[in-house]
Amino acid sequence: MSFPAVSSFSCPTRIVFGVGAHEQLAAVLSEWKATRLFVLLDPALANSAIFRRVEAILADSGVALSVFTGIEPEPGDRTVSAAFDLCREAEAQALLAIGGGSTIDVAKAVGILMTNGGRIADYEGIEKFVRPPLPLIAIPTTAGTGSEVSGACVITDSARKTKMAIRHAAFLPAQVAILDPLAVGSMPAHVAAHAGIDAFVHAFESYLSKRATAFSDAVNLHAMTLIAGSIRRFVADRADEAAALDMLCGSALAAMSFGVTGLGNVHCMAMSVGALFPVPHGLANAVCLPTAAAFNVPAKPERYARIAAILGVEVAGRTEAEAGGLAVGALRTLCADLAIPPRLRDVGVTEDKLDEMARRSFAADYNRWNPRHTSEEDFRTLFRSAF
Repeated sequence: MSFPAVSSFSCPTRIVFGVGAHEQLAAVLSEWKATRLFVLLDPALANSAIFRRVEAILADSGVALSVFTGIEPEPGDRTVSAAFDLCREAEAQALLAIGGGSTIDVAKAVGILMTNGGRIADYEGIEKFVRPPLPLIAIPTTAGTGSEVSGACVITDSARKTKMAIRHAAFLPAQVAILDPLAVGSMPAHVAAHAGIDAFVHAFESYLSKRATAFSDAVNLHAMTLIAGSIRRFVADRADEAAALDMLCGSALAAMSFGVTGLGNVHCMAMSVGALFPVPHGLANAVCLPTAAAFNVPAKPERYARIAAILGVEVAGRTEAEAGGLAVGALRTLCADLAIPPRLRDVGVTEDKLDEMARRSFAADYNRWNPRHTSEEDFRTLFRSAF
């Protein structure tokens, strides 16, 4: 395969990972000489083992904390504004996010406002701010978005009812990510499934992207291998430390890459679903995955053959096209094994919005990255098939 003539690949985040990795938190804060910490916490984790451990570590370290828990799924600009007001009042020197992608994204947005001012909508787009955000430590409690290492955050604009992507490859990844199996141990099974498929799709679409490189390929192939090999075990038992660590590492690896390569039709469709219906992002990805994946097979059959092998398909003696088609069947089986609803109608999407979702998907211009050009009419066909 030919790669872009000039590209780049980097991950500015320091990653601390393993069983008990959260115990390194005090050392990080000591390096930073931070004594006032603003904690953004998923409200479901207020009584969790990971937060109790973190509270004890910070108390022993003499760090003053202010805690914000008002974070909803698919967070909006009003949530960011409320958190920012409290963070500024606390005169925080650093941020700690404990939660999934929503929590980490709000933390990133608050960090931008703390050093750049204004409203978060001012920074929609690519590199729209110039001052580094407030330092952020992220402890992900879902193995899905990889927001801890990605150069983006997604916040809903309440006035326009649309999701804003705010991107900065150098400034938006957390300074430190702590990947600890303890942090994902209390995740409900369905959340683990949705988040895990989201992580797999990040690697899958990044690997298929027009902008894939030798470096992103290495990262994505291993990310898919880790996730495909552990997701069923992890969803069955979130206390399985080995599976949990594989999922956390696979999620982070995939997120390192997709900020460089872009994503594809699965995420494009899922973003349109999430803009019009209260469907969690990971679930929207999972439901759209088989349909969108099948559409792209003709563009990259040799890559689908590699994916099929990762998913456990016996590809010896098959043509690339045959193996690629079997990869789609393996994806359908994986989703079924994880109890993912098979159709958009099963998650609350209504038929009257299919054309609007197709319009939004085409306008988002994921054709920059998706391996097969997709017209608005193609998107209508894909959404009707997924429906």
